[in-house]
Amino acid sequence: MSDNAKFETGASLTKKELANYIAAHESIAKSALSQQQVQTILQLVLDGIIDALSENKHVEFRDFGVFEKVERKGRIGRNPNKPENTVQIPDRNVIKFKPGKRMREMLANPEPTPL
Repeated sequence: MSDNAKFETGASLTKKELANYIAAHESIAKSALSQQQVQTILQLVLDGIIDALSENKHVEFRDFGVFEKVERKGRIGRNPNKPENTVQIPDRNVIKFKPGKRMREMLANPEPTPL
């Protein structure tokens, strides 16, 4: 990445920080895209992922990972403070993420690798 493209300090990464990071990358900075345009593009990408998942499609980004919607079956839960009380937990849809090869390698070895 470019010296201009750096993340802000903090424990989490917000959408705005990610858009600023992308906008500061030298290949984007040369294209004259504004930070607002990059934020709009990023939002469109996220909306596309949500739309695809809502249509039960897998969303796959090579080397990054795969998002998929799965149904978690209902079950009977218990209150840990009063185990004699049971609660029926209904079926629900959840999003599952499986990291890709490059992400797994980078998390195992955090040294930056060239793209």
